[in-house]
Amino acid sequence: MDLINDNIMQYAEDHSQAESELLKELQKETHQKVLKPRMISGHLQGRFLSLISQLIQPEKILEVGTFTGYATLCLAEGLKKNGAIHTIEINEELLDFQRKYFDKSDFKKQIFGHHGDAKKIIPELDFNFDLVFIDADKSNYCIYFDLILPKLNKGGIIIVDNVLWSGKVLYTNITDKDSETLGLKNFNNKVNASKAVETLLLPIRDGLMICRKN
Repeated sequence: MDLINDNIMQYAEDHSQAESELLKELQKETHQKVLKPRMISGHLQGRFLSLISQLIQPEKILEVGTFTGYATLCLAEGLKKNGAIHTIEINEELLDFQRKYFDKSDFKKQIFGHHGDAKKIIPELDFNFDLVFIDADKSNYCIYFDLILPKLNKGGIIIVDNVLWSGKVLYTNITDKDSETLGLKNFNNKVNASKAVETLLLPIRDGLMICRKN
């Protein structure tokens, strides 16, 4: 299900800041060499993440789900000079690909990659975050939210990807076998009912949920 007309999407990209040559190269190689390349954040969403990060100017960023590192580099554009982004990826096969592009960037000393299960890694991080981006296994979004919220500074922002799931969140006959759609519906309901955060669901690409900690 295409949530936005392709021509409108192209027009939006054409009238947004251009992505860097490094990001263009990363996106091209992702589509050439990596399975499920549509998982990449891409131009428009990447510029959105970059702009939010630059507005906040975070000292610490957490990313759950690195994939090939496109969103990581976009988020890093807003870091303070002494800031850092910690990104977690469970797929070991992607680590060398990520590091190749991280090392080519201006942020190579500010990006710290973690390999493994985010549910185990997040509790081990002994610092708080100003900005968080979640784009990982959808069935665990509620768990990630509960782990991250205590570590999010007051006024901090959580951005969560794929919360519309190609429109599947509108389905009413979801079974337990469809754990990802069920997980997303539960997450959307959970954060919308939470008094700990303000929420806004944006129909950008596959849906972005923005949460601000009260």
